[in-house]
Order: sequence, then C-alpha cells, then structure tokens
Amino acid sequence: MNYTLHQLKIFLEISESKSVTKTAEKLFLTQPAVSIQLKNFQDQFSIPLTEIVGRKLFVTDFGMEIAEAAKKIIEEVHAINYKTLAHQGKLAGILKISIASTGKYVMPYFLSGFMREHEGVDLVMDVTNKTKVVRSLELNEVDFALVSVVPKTLDVFSIELMDNQLFLIGSKSNKTFKKKDFEKLPLIYREEGSATRNTMEQVVSENNYPVRKKMELTSNEAVKQAVIAGLGFSIMPLIGLKNELHNHELDIIPLKGLPIVTKWQLIWLKSKKLSPTAVAYLEFLKTNKSKIINENFAWINQYSSQK
Repeated sequence: MNYTLHQLKIFLEISESKSVTKTAEKLFLTQPAVSIQLKNFQDQFSIPLTEIVGRKLFVTDFGMEIAEAAKKIIEEVHAINYKTLAHQGKLAGILKISIASTGKYVMPYFLSGFMREHEGVDLVMDVTNKTKVVRSLELNEVDFALVSVVPKTLDVFSIELMDNQLFLIGSKSNKTFKKKDFEKLPLIYREEGSATRNTMEQVVSENNYPVRKKMELTSNEAVKQAVIAGLGFSIMPLIGLKNELHNHELDIIPLKGLPIVTKWQLIWLKSKKLSPTAVAYLEFLKTNKSKIINENFAWINQYSSQK
C-alpha cells in the first residue's frame, strides 16, 4: 500500500458526494485530476471501492469501510497539526458554522479577518435554509448558526451583527406598482423552510394582497435572475442585491408593510461548552464588529430613505 493523504481526502469526499464533479468543486481541483487520483487509489485494492451503474457512481460496502477509515486517519492528522500549533502558542482547531442561505452575503466578511489572524484554524461553513440551520444547531453539529430570526424552540445565546432589511423587488421595467399587479404577475417564492419565504407569506397575509399564481425557486440567486427577467416580483433581503441595484437591473418598489427589518444574529446553544477557537472568535466579533460593518456594508445606508 502506498496511498497518500491527498488520495484519502479525495476518496472521502467522493464517498460523501457520490460525484467526481462535486468533489472537484469542493476541493478546488479539476475533474481529470480527481479521476486520476481515484484510479490510483483504487488500484491499490483487490476489491472494488466504487462502481458505475447507469452512469452514476456508487461506493461499494468495502469502499464505505475504507472511507470510514480514511476519515479517522484525516482526523488524527488534523489533531497532530492542532497540537503542534498549540505547543507553539498558536490558536488551532475547527470552527463550524451553519448559515441561512442569504447569510453567504454577510458571514464571510465577519470571518475573513479572524481566519487571517489564526492560520491554524480551519473553517467548516454549511450554507442551507433556516430549517436545516436550526436543526444542525439543535443536534450540536456546529459551534454557531447565523439566522435572522432566533428560533423560539432553542435555548441560545446570541450576538447581533447587523440589520437584515427585506424589500419588494422588481425588474427595471416595473417602475410603478399597484395592489392589483399581484393579479398579473406571480410572486416568486423561496422553498419551504426558508426564512425569506416566511417573511413574504407574512406580508401577503397581513395585507390581504391578491396572489393568484406563484413560482417557487430554491435559491436567492435563482429568484434574483427570475425577477431580472421580468417573471414577477419577490420580497428579498437587501444584502444580496448590491450589484443589481447599482446596475439598475432591479428596483426597490415601495409597498405597505415593507421593509421588514430583522437582525442577523450569531447564535449558539447555552448548554454548549465552546472550544477555545469558538471563544476566541466571539472575542474577535465583539472587538471588530463595528469596523467590519463600516468597511463593508456602508452602501446599505443609501437605501435607508426608501424605508
């Protein structure tokens, strides 16, 4: 046997994603590079690790056993690296965060400085919808979760980061808007479990707007492109619309009941014993939060007159 740590990492990712393409994207490699490393790794075993059925990749039972062993080896290597850095007086460990999908426009700015300061810290950030974010926190799979509405079902601590403003958005051709327009164009919704969808349904219900048809899309980017194309209106967080508003591809449309303003908050379970890495990150946020907002989100202020 002469397999490398690099091959173990690639095979572990393949066992989880069941896809060479997704593995290449996740590890920032080319598909041919992943395929070559997978073949070189498999050639060292007399029993197949994967098989192709109907053009789909499947991991064999033996392959899953090897993947589990690879996971343990990689974790041990990480532990050695963290211990080495700790003995050198450097912060080391893994920071795990789950964020609501719109949070991808927010959270990286609150992480970049911390990650630059602490090269021994690895970041695992899952971007999903609110329901899954809350679930991962509830199951203690992450250190922190970024949400715009704190779940009432969990006993958590929180730190406020910045405002989350939601406006009615239309394409540049929609210069005027009346209540009856809801009957002509569909409202474009996010999927079930999305906090943005919950906000839209709340506004429509409270103001009795006449919605006769609608679309449902599974990402903010898909919704944004549909609105730009003139397929309808949507209620969206301002934070993800900077370029489109600047380029006049989208307009904010005044509407009774909007904007809705919530707070992006980083939350964690009160019962969780935070790691030194997690504690250090909270201290970083308390010290640098205002500076990060001023340097990266000042552009939001120009839309305050439209509240």
